[in-house]
Amino acid sequence: MTNMKAARWHAAKDIRVEETTVPSPGKNQVQIEVQFAGICGSDLHEYTHGPMLIPFDKPYPLNGHKGVTTLGHEFAGIVNEVGENVKNIKKGDRVVVEPIFKNPESPFIANGQYNLSEPLGFVGLTSNGGFAKYTVVEDYMVHKIPDSMSFEQGALVEPAAVAVYAVLQSGLKIGQSCVIFGAGPIGLLCVQAAIAAGATTVVVVDVAEKRLEKALSIGASYVINGKSENIPQQVIDLTNGGADIFLDAAGVQATFDGGLASLKNGGTAVLVALFGKPVSHDAFTQVVREITIKGIIAYRNIFPEVINLIATGRMPVEKLVTSKIKLDNIVKDGFEALVSNPSEVKILVDINN
Repeated sequence: MTNMKAARWHAAKDIRVEETTVPSPGKNQVQIEVQFAGICGSDLHEYTHGPMLIPFDKPYPLNGHKGVTTLGHEFAGIVNEVGENVKNIKKGDRVVVEPIFKNPESPFIANGQYNLSEPLGFVGLTSNGGFAKYTVVEDYMVHKIPDSMSFEQGALVEPAAVAVYAVLQSGLKIGQSCVIFGAGPIGLLCVQAAIAAGATTVVVVDVAEKRLEKALSIGASYVINGKSENIPQQVIDLTNGGADIFLDAAGVQATFDGGLASLKNGGTAVLVALFGKPVSHDAFTQVVREITIKGIIAYRNIFPEVINLIATGRMPVEKLVTSKIKLDNIVKDGFEALVSNPSEVKILVDINN
């Protein structure tokens, strides 16, 4: 086979399922036959108002990629071919991909903080990704998964890693309370991660009733409609004085303000969402209340633990899947559905269907 179908970004609102060449792996690369791939919020941002991370005018420095791009960075599949320098991965391995590019010249690589290396880049954005029959990735991105894990679960390892990393970076301790603003896929995965970490009270705030229902079904203690009055006071009442941890998985002024006001004095806020616009902030109140505000980007050094959490059932990520669709229908049944239907949470693309 020399050609394959792929969902390729040409411009905002212009994603085409078209024929493209099957990529061959370089010396330190792995070719993967993709089985399932998830549509991420960042894919949706590229669709609605990209290019954002896609290098459209200048090539991505680490690989020269530019322009039309096969999207998809949440995926699982089977190794089909490996480059000559690849040692620990072989044809037939069941794998998931940690899609962050590492700049070998960055000082952040040596100390293990590779998610902080620049220029920031991801498979499916600064290279061709997983919305295709085959894709090629760097060997350091590949993680094996156990035979007991389905490829559908595997496709959710990457977004689950974002949530687990957020909870770990928050310092959440067993028995503490957590409020999560935003019940999209990342927010709901944060619910599962917080519960797995030992949170005893998890409050979720969102404006979509269907997503709040989903939050309750996966273990949230309480839900609050974001259109209701005095949300911070409601959280304070439910958590006996304010939440220990606030995770912002929505990323707008209202959630930023509401979450900070929902914290107890001395609490910690972690900004998980990619904020689309700047927010204003009352630093005086932060100082006198001794609030910690921390931003995070993606994850690091955590994929094996996340794979274990999912494989052992501690994070039943499959409960977030609301639709499985064909690659041919990815625009209508995937991107457009996520834009228009708030009851959709995680849509997986079945590449072989």
